Amino acid sequence: MKKVAVIILNRNLPQATDQLYEKFQSFNNGELDVFVVESGSDHDKLSRYCTWWADWDEARQMGLRYPRGFNYGLLQLKRTGRFSDYDYFFMVCNDIWFDDPIVAILLEEMERHPRLGIISPCGRNWGERTLIGENQTRYVWHVNHLAWLVRRRFVETIMERATPTYMNLFYDGTNYRGYYADQEVIIKGYINEFATAISSKAMMIEKTELLRTQADLIRTEPYEINIRQVFDEGREWVYRKYGFTTRAHMQLYAQMFFDRFFHLYPHLTEYRL
Repeated sequence: MKKVAVIILNRNLPQATDQLYEKFQSFNNGELDVFVVESGSDHDKLSRYCTWWADWDEARQMGLRYPRGFNYGLLQLKRTGRFSDYDYFFMVCNDIWFDDPIVAILLEEMERHPRLGIISPCGRNWGERTLIGENQTRYVWHVNHLAWLVRRRFVETIMERATPTYMNLFYDGTNYRGYYADQEVIIKGYINEFATAISSKAMMIEKTELLRTQADLIRTEPYEINIRQVFDEGREWVYRKYGFTTRAHMQLYAQMFFDRFFHLYPHLTEYRL
């Protein structure tokens, strides 16, 4: 039985997605199944490896972005009866790259750290790289969702059970662009005694030029406008849902459960960043 379902999210960038799919397969020793979610892509811009295509009107007009997109991929695994076939889900945006067998490295770290719910590779240009050090894994209370290896048991703990949809299965899909949505999931992890980590044993490259130079193909706003909308909509979402009026409020909320985790598991304090 394969242990990891890799879910790649694509919208109208088939070349980048195909290359990423083939990179995963080049390191596949039988532990991976790789799936591609088409997040409202045009018919002529589907990946050759397309698995599921969100092709209804709203999806094609707006795209799913990562909260709805990864929810949709997980939902399709449930609908096809394959969700329980996997111990882990590696949910990946198609604007990352790597040179080493990244899944195998992260999988080994997950096995070494049974209290982890989420682990992310470290970006080569991230400030966290200096704080973590080389070839280290450290527990954190925030990391952007670009490439997350997530334990199925954690997903099952916090997922919508009664009526799962692409809007609610894992992420809150009402947060369309996703600012704060990833941190909310991390907080839910610490509430339920699952930690989140970044590992510099697995390094990735962010291909930021894709959004900067191909926003028209992705059918999103130009980079500077999109970033403002991400922040504005995220702040409005966190205010509606939690009553927080500043980012510091959300950070304090996250740190509270982060600190509590190490009170419960003091032997893991050495991994705290």
